[in-house]
Amino acid sequence: MSSLVSRLFRREKVDRYLETDKKFVKTMSAVDLIALGIGAVIGTGIFILPGTVAATKAGPGIILSFVLAAVVCSTAAMCYAEFASALPVAGSAYSYGNLVYGEIIGWILGWALILEYVLAVAAVSSAWGAYFKSFMSGFGINVPAAIVGPLDIAHGSYGNWIAIIIVLIISSLLAHGMKTSVRLNNIIVFVKIAIILLFVVVGAFFIKPGNWHPFMPFGVHGVLAGSSAVFFAYLGFDAVSSSAAEVKNAKRNMPIGIIGTLIIATLLYVLVAIVLTGMISYTKLNVADPVSFALQVVHQNWAAGIISLGALAGMFTMMVTMIYSSSRLIYSIGRDGLLPKFLGKIDAHGNPINSLRTITLIIAIMGGFVPLDQLTNLVNIGTLIAFLFVSFGIIPLRHNKEIENSHGFQVPWYPVLPIVSGFLCMFMLTQLQAETWIASSIWFLLGLILYFSYGMHHSRLNQPDAK
Repeated sequence: MSSLVSRLFRREKVDRYLETDKKFVKTMSAVDLIALGIGAVIGTGIFILPGTVAATKAGPGIILSFVLAAVVCSTAAMCYAEFASALPVAGSAYSYGNLVYGEIIGWILGWALILEYVLAVAAVSSAWGAYFKSFMSGFGINVPAAIVGPLDIAHGSYGNWIAIIIVLIISSLLAHGMKTSVRLNNIIVFVKIAIILLFVVVGAFFIKPGNWHPFMPFGVHGVLAGSSAVFFAYLGFDAVSSSAAEVKNAKRNMPIGIIGTLIIATLLYVLVAIVLTGMISYTKLNVADPVSFALQVVHQNWAAGIISLGALAGMFTMMVTMIYSSSRLIYSIGRDGLLPKFLGKIDAHGNPINSLRTITLIIAIMGGFVPLDQLTNLVNIGTLIAFLFVSFGIIPLRHNKEIENSHGFQVPWYPVLPIVSGFLCMFMLTQLQAETWIASSIWFLLGLILYFSYGMHHSRLNQPDAK
């Protein structure tokens, strides 16, 4: 029994990770990382959540809800920043878990992140197809419903082929190397931010301060409930840490990328919430597209059309970041032998092409043919489990003599802040629905079966040079 336990908790060596990941080309700056992060965090939610949560939970107090959620999220972000600074390797929480906890914990975290990335991108690609059809109809171009809906051949619906095409386009961009992909992502993120700021500027002229009264119609409880609801809007910044092996001066730039993402995202969410609840009474905002609705109410229909473009841009950059991050995650697990080793290969251009193609195929099939309405809640549990272990992981990280981070970012108020962060993640996990826990339990059971039947026996730690 003790032999089994020691095998489960054997830890990877930092030097081996650093040596293997040297094949990646270091091209990304702090600005590139922030653009990747904003690409993941700011999606269509910024045009929906401030309105619907204000109407149903917090009223204008949604402004405080976003700030409170950001404060909670920032504790985990600082823990990620220290890990990324100390360990500039691919794989994010999966690799961190392998290094400070042991292989079985690393595997569980990797399996949780696969769930997060695959479901998030598949769901967004499916929504992108629907938004694209709606956007094109504004120009009088009719995209047939038969290629933008769920697979239901009996009723003339052949899957969401627009979703499949957009995933393949993004994957093709990433396959040509990060330099081109990052440049395009930066441009689209800039356009997305410009569209959000356009709404803020235009909407500011139609603010009626009376709409902010009462500021907290549902009381403090409403603000807290709103904070719990919008907390998940910030999830995605963790994907930035997957890029650590491809970042110039990672000790400096990784913390800037992670924390900078959270600060800018918070400012944008708060600005939209301030303007939206000032333009129109919160009681009228429980609609599918509250930002467009508010602009139409004040007769600014031209701006409402631009918001649709912003939604498409938001979903596009989210998919770029998540497909990129998931390919690096799958590469990392293949690198360690826990999944087939061909997934851990890097081509001559410094790209993990096999893992990119594999994850693209899975996401395209799910986004194009599988109804995801009930599964998207699982994204949250995968992320929170990773947050939980990364937060508490700061303590063994500081005690690991192999890992030196004297000149990198370190979490302030150690060990209090990492412990607080871990308990906050536990609290957020308790807020998830029972159905989410049941479905995720099945996923993790499958993961453990795969680990014990394949990963444990093929692990790179079984090789003589791992001793």
